[in-house]
Amino acid sequence: MWRDWPARLCQATGRAGIVYSRQGYGQSDTRPDVRGPTREHDGRRAGRLPPDYMHNEAWHVLPALLQALEVQRPVLIGHSDGGTIALLHAASHAVEACVVMAPHVIVEQVSIDSIAEARDAYGTGLRARLARYHADVDTAFWQWNDVWLSEAFRSFDIRADCCDIEAPVLAIQGEDDPYGTLAQIGEIHPAGVIERCVLARCGHSPHRDQAEATTGAIRDFLARQVLPGR
Repeated sequence: MWRDWPARLCQATGRAGIVYSRQGYGQSDTRPDVRGPTREHDGRRAGRLPPDYMHNEAWHVLPALLQALEVQRPVLIGHSDGGTIALLHAASHAVEACVVMAPHVIVEQVSIDSIAEARDAYGTGLRARLARYHADVDTAFWQWNDVWLSEAFRSFDIRADCCDIEAPVLAIQGEDDPYGTLAQIGEIHPAGVIERCVLARCGHSPHRDQAEATTGAIRDFLARQVLPGR
């Protein structure tokens, strides 16, 4: 779903990039029994995602991936849940910088309402559109939708974790994001530098809705905050 934007960003910043899909998304391995009860299966978590699934991705899965790829101190770039994962990782691991687009640091009612609308639309066209991008579209959709609409997830709040981030942070959000208000980036208060970029005429996907502006903001941020070639 990123299409060619990561390649264009790498070209604009003069940096190499790695794009990966979390389990259950894109062409990655599916998650068994996503709509079933959570259980341990062959040493791996199976079933419905728990409320701390983004913590697990940030503190266990991503570090293992970076170690396997022999990547140290990356510039993390994440969108939506990926932005939240990037923040959580940066709060406890060394990174050069953290760039987040439309992240979630708290649960707002507007988020719940929009996710409930997505659930209602899934059987009336949304599933067919998403199926172009995911090998197992039902896993991709329901693992996200079910946990976000669960009662246990309502208390999700990573604002305290963000205070531990020492690397420079760029937080980007569209004014018209249906999945969160500007409080999502306004409530990020890291220990280090933060720059916030609010884009007009932009929804939940700045890299798609305002691709040139988003690319330029990231390029300029890295030029200011991170040494070239690092």
